[in-house]
Amino acid sequence: MLLRILTIVFPIFAIVALGYLYARRKPTEMAVANRINMDVFLPALIFHVLSQREFSLGEYVALAVGGIAVILGSGILAYPLARCLNYDWRTFVPPMMFSNYGNIGLPLFVFAFGEAALSAGVVLFISGNLLHFTLGRYLLDHRVKLWEVVRTPMIIATILGLTFSLQGWVLPTALAIPIEMLGQVSIPLLLFSLGVRLTDVDLGDWKIGVVGAVVCPVVGVVLALLIVPWLDLPEAQTRQLILFGVLPPAVLNFLLAEQFRQEPQRVASIVMIGNLFGFVTIPLTLVFLLV
Repeated sequence: MLLRILTIVFPIFAIVALGYLYARRKPTEMAVANRINMDVFLPALIFHVLSQREFSLGEYVALAVGGIAVILGSGILAYPLARCLNYDWRTFVPPMMFSNYGNIGLPLFVFAFGEAALSAGVVLFISGNLLHFTLGRYLLDHRVKLWEVVRTPMIIATILGLTFSLQGWVLPTALAIPIEMLGQVSIPLLLFSLGVRLTDVDLGDWKIGVVGAVVCPVVGVVLALLIVPWLDLPEAQTRQLILFGVLPPAVLNFLLAEQFRQEPQRVASIVMIGNLFGFVTIPLTLVFLLV
């Protein structure tokens, strides 16, 4: 069992560690690579998975509902905690809601449950990202416009992929292969980028970081366990939803906090310490799921 857990988590942590070590040795700017990943590689992965003929949207509706419930429930529970601890709720609540569905979630699902889990992982990724780009941005700035969200490449790729899936359309092989190849770049690049980002950890706000590192996975897993009996999910999707709950805060929380000037350094501490703590909580959750 321990060997299997190691086999699952080692490739993820190894690529993250490589990004960290490389950036420590040679200061690295990932802004351009991250933008290309968000605009090209991830949309290609989403479209490829959703547009496959074997992808059936109806199989994942309950899973998407469960993922959304975990996200919203985490926010509802984090809000009074932030008030009690005298944190600005706009700083603390979003990282508790929106987790690392891309950098860690997608590769983790594949390594833990095989390529067959990628479709369900993409559904959870899309559900989380849709909420993050809409509700998450609205929490930080009530003036956010829906059109700005709809025109992002990932949302466009989602709409196109679902359209192909529902209509039963199939791309010519000459187009499908390069799109698949572009999508294969996204996951390793997400992990490497996360490692580079970890070099910017600021422990000045370590207390709120530690609180967030504990609250995020504990609340997520508890909510997933409470929700599962109401959804009648297949066993494989049940395990994925629980693993979804333990994911640490997303790096995107820091980027949005920086954009909207919402205590970005404190959010950075929550995100980075939360991801470091994930090196403990994720293996423990895998032991629980796989025993």
